[in-house]
Amino acid sequence: MTGHNPGVNVTGHTRGSASIRDVAAAAGVSYQTVSRVINGHPSVKESTRERVLAAVDELGFRRNATALALARGRSRAVTVLTANTTHYGYASILQGVEEAARAAAYSVGVGVLESADEAAVTVEVQRAADAGGGLIVIAYDPAGVRALEAVPAGLPVVGVVETPASAPTGDRPWVWTDDREAAYEVTRHLLSLGHRTVHYVAIPSNTRRTSARTGGWRRALKEADAPEPPPVQGGWGPTGGHAAGRELARDPSVTAILCGNDDLAVGVLRALHEAGRSVPGEVSVAGFDDAPHSAYLTPSLTTVRLDFTGLGRAAFALLHGVLEGSAPIAPRPLSVPELVVRESTGRPPA
Repeated sequence: MTGHNPGVNVTGHTRGSASIRDVAAAAGVSYQTVSRVINGHPSVKESTRERVLAAVDELGFRRNATALALARGRSRAVTVLTANTTHYGYASILQGVEEAARAAAYSVGVGVLESADEAAVTVEVQRAADAGGGLIVIAYDPAGVRALEAVPAGLPVVGVVETPASAPTGDRPWVWTDDREAAYEVTRHLLSLGHRTVHYVAIPSNTRRTSARTGGWRRALKEADAPEPPPVQGGWGPTGGHAAGRELARDPSVTAILCGNDDLAVGVLRALHEAGRSVPGEVSVAGFDDAPHSAYLTPSLTTVRLDFTGLGRAAFALLHGVLEGSAPIAPRPLSVPELVVRESTGRPPA
């Protein structure tokens, strides 16, 4: 004769491990009825209530977040789809989403888009949709753009996007920073110091031929009637910036360089140092994003401060309004980025 384990009930479930559907099966009712009972809903027959409560007691069911979500008819969860979790901007957006979600008692999942292949993106989007709740897509790259386009109709979604070429329609719940204006302002700053033109080390444009940052740089040059040198493609990190910097350092006419992000600027600064060209004595260098390390470089980096964490919080706030039915769906930009002038920019050599 085997001994009885008090931690296991007659159905074979460990006490506390049973799900709301196990309770429903034991009581012979739907899981929606179980949800109504455990949340004290009045529209349940007393005999049914007693049967459900008996099953709850027998199985040792404990109400959890999933049960609450079922009872309320929605999931208090969001999934962020992103192709990158390490670059400063992406990681900071994730941080902002998590902070805002935690304050609203929502959980956050992350789905990584490992490829821009249509089939791979579709699988990841479907996985996120199956998780329930809402979806935030960081659409700074081909995979993110494709994922945003692949979200099924009816699924609450907010896109974190590059600065749109024109104001989007009201049915697109997007948030963004004004990168075009930011690049325009930092280029104007360099020109105001007396530089004849500003060379540009570009990050990839993943959503269209010309990125907003490139557009802002070109606008400032055009307004100043300054020559427009061809952009140098630098990629995303210091390695690409170093290669671009070595190319630009060989040209003695280069006196000002704008980099598409601060990581590129790190590589450019190193290349100029190796070439014996002082910063800012001979060449001024400016970055983009105001990543934490930019203030501690030697020289400290002039850059543009973008509130990526605030962008993540804004994305969640917009999605939260959609999920709770308390806010209209409307695209909106974040506040204009801030130019931060430090040691790496100055007047050109005489």
